[in-house]
Amino acid sequence: MPRPDGPSPPYWNHNVHYHRLVLDAVPDGCGRALDVGCGDGLLVRRLAGRIGEVTGVDRSTAMVRLARERSTQVPNAAFVEADFMTADDALAPGGYDLVTAVAVVHHLDFVAATHRMADLLAPGGRLVVIGLAGNRTPLDRLVSGAGVPAARMLARRHGGKSGPPGMPVLDPGMTWRQVRRAARGALPGSRYRRHLLWRYSLVWDKPRP
Repeated sequence: MPRPDGPSPPYWNHNVHYHRLVLDAVPDGCGRALDVGCGDGLLVRRLAGRIGEVTGVDRSTAMVRLARERSTQVPNAAFVEADFMTADDALAPGGYDLVTAVAVVHHLDFVAATHRMADLLAPGGRLVVIGLAGNRTPLDRLVSGAGVPAARMLARRHGGKSGPPGMPVLDPGMTWRQVRRAARGALPGSRYRRHLLWRYSLVWDKPRP
């Protein structure tokens, strides 16, 4: 039987740290999931420990190749090389009980990306986003500074911060306040929370007709 959260992560970084939040948000009865910007497929493999069918999508040829190589022992994981914003033929609009995106949305237009993810969800499905935002106010900088000791402690505990090579890196263009306001407008009823290690979570349940 698979582990309830899939394999233990082989490395640690600030994104992997919040995989547990994603795993804990898997809705009851979830049968199909989609991970947007899946990278090397680590979250896909962990989700596959508790969901019957999990697809990862990424527009990077190198990342999809790596994800497939590392997932040969996970028969319920599949990977698609595509731009999820336009890949209607490769994906299933309205066909997923869970859509996840970790450190992805800041690479895209926030409203367009979250609307697209909402379209991919089945009625009653759940969207879980782990994202980045930028500091603007003194309070922003104070909260971000509070994360430094925790990040150092966790990095030491896990043997340092690491991850697969070749992952794209981009500074966020939106502030924490802008993300919160955009989420309220794009996904009414969504639950936004800022976290210690320079990430926010956004959870939204798609209404049923």
